[in-house]
Amino acid sequence: MNTDTRLLRWAGAIMTVLGTGHLVLLTLTRWEDITGWVDGGVWAAVPLSLGDAQTVAGLESKLAFWGGPGSFGAPLVLLGCLTWHLAGRGVAIPAGIGWGVVAWCAVGGVLLVPSPFFVGIVPGVLVIVAARRSRTPELPGCRG
Repeated sequence: MNTDTRLLRWAGAIMTVLGTGHLVLLTLTRWEDITGWVDGGVWAAVPLSLGDAQTVAGLESKLAFWGGPGSFGAPLVLLGCLTWHLAGRGVAIPAGIGWGVVAWCAVGGVLLVPSPFFVGIVPGVLVIVAARRSRTPELPGCRG
């Protein structure tokens, strides 16, 4: 396994763990709201009212939705799994993806302190480094 593959595998694993951890934590802390969706018949269980007539229960349900299935958790798990899979096939992830993850996690970390958003910068940087290394041609006789 070369260094680029190893970096991308680490990036994929970190993203998968962060996303999964977020969804598990939300499920544990908001279990009543999630079961309330099922009890309410799932369809349109989360109110989308934009008016002033919002209830505490409706706000709690929205919080659970945007913190869970509507959050970054599931897409981050998918991106982590895709990164892991492509690394195993020797496919480089574009540096722009890494820069996007870095920017997103930096802004999220600044807006929501304290939070594990800043940890998300690590896989972004790993993707950037792996992308730059894969573009750098090797000199004859030099292996790093």
